Amino acid sequence: MAKPLILLLAALSILYTASPANAATTSSPSSSAIDFIEASCSATLYPALCVQSLSRYAVSIQRNRSQLIQTAFSVSLDEAQSTKTIFANKLNGVKPGGMAVVKDCLEQIGDAVDQLRESIEELKNIGQAKGVGQDVEFHISNVQTWTSAALTDLSTCTDAVVAGEALDGGLETSVRARMDGAARVTSNALALFNRFGNEL
Repeated sequence: MAKPLILLLAALSILYTASPANAATTSSPSSSAIDFIEASCSATLYPALCVQSLSRYAVSIQRNRSQLIQTAFSVSLDEAQSTKTIFANKLNGVKPGGMAVVKDCLEQIGDAVDQLRESIEELKNIGQAKGVGQDVEFHISNVQTWTSAALTDLSTCTDAVVAGEALDGGLETSVRARMDGAARVTSNALALFNRFGNEL
């Protein structure tokens, strides 16, 4: 008697595991989240980079617009911080007379890092302001202002390093690539915010 019952339970287990409903529960959220990220990133100047930089966080983003924007800004901050660290650790590639330009550039990257931190704080303030019925336009404007300033600092630093010929060729190429990457993910974060910020 026990044997048929065991066989029945095993058959039911196989049917449950193979059922479409159960398959959707385990596999569709990540593909759905990727589709959501791809559709959202179409609003940016660098959609392929946007998808690449955010898709690794698809599990936490899911289809949540607020989480998408917060993640985009966190990616921008991480990129700016790592760019500053890498640049600061390669000062032996600075040409004679180029140190002043490099120090100014590092200061500008530091400012960009601070401005992105401010933007992330303002993102939190938007949600809190909505929760208590306050006007959110002030906080939205602050995010746009801080992020635009960060973009300006990153671009100014890149232009100064290239125009001033402060770095050896290989280092200049490496630093410029990092700076461009930081600027592009920041541009994408701002584009996502400008398109979807009211949904926070």
